[in-house]
Amino acid sequence: MSKRVRLELGFVPVLLLLGCSQPMPSEAVSADPPVRVEGSLASTPGNSSDVPVTPVSASSTDSTSSVPAKFRVKFETSKGDFVVEVTRDWAPRGADRFHELVASGFFDECRFFRVLDGFMAQFGINGVPSVQKKWRDRPIKDDPVKESNKRGYITYAMAGPNTRTTQLFINFGDNASLDRDGFSPFGRVIEGMKVVDSLYNRYGEGAPRGPGPDQGRIQRQGNTYLNSEFPKLDFIKKATFVKDES
Repeated sequence: MSKRVRLELGFVPVLLLLGCSQPMPSEAVSADPPVRVEGSLASTPGNSSDVPVTPVSASSTDSTSSVPAKFRVKFETSKGDFVVEVTRDWAPRGADRFHELVASGFFDECRFFRVLDGFMAQFGINGVPSVQKKWRDRPIKDDPVKESNKRGYITYAMAGPNTRTTQLFINFGDNASLDRDGFSPFGRVIEGMKVVDSLYNRYGEGAPRGPGPDQGRIQRQGNTYLNSEFPKLDFIKKATFVKDES
């Protein structure tokens, strides 16, 4: 039976599993007021302007939701393209938020900032801190776990119960151990998993446990920080809905 300990990351306590080969896909949310980042982010392609974001609540599991029961999203990345198919019934709140994020262009220029070989690829912090803050302050409620965290399945990272916002991860292998901790997949990669496998992973685990990117600094400084200190990170050029041709 795995033991749990709390590791203080300087933001919120994040649970890790001792005895597992990898830590949880955790979303570190700063407990302090956001730090204003001076200077322009205009040099960051796709995120040069601070576009107002007005996300709607995705807390409902009402079957009358306008989000399709199934939909596909194409991710164009620095390593090639992959396609995610979402099944809303698996995790309705998560699927609705994901649909909302894609529709707003949120993922464009997002970095894959935590890629751990054999475990998962984590992404979903916007390159503009003020945009990220608007979504970070609107967490959604948890979904029951209906599907397992198998290879290619996509799931939200979180910092505890009912804390899901925008951060996602794609499983590289069978991570069924995450199921009992409430990580509920809402879709899976149906094309281009080799692209996901090839994402740059040499930076390793994030700070403070490893030499990789610090989630708190990404939240505060965005792509300016990542481009400066972790220039080899792969990134999403654009995420768009795939039209149903049936």
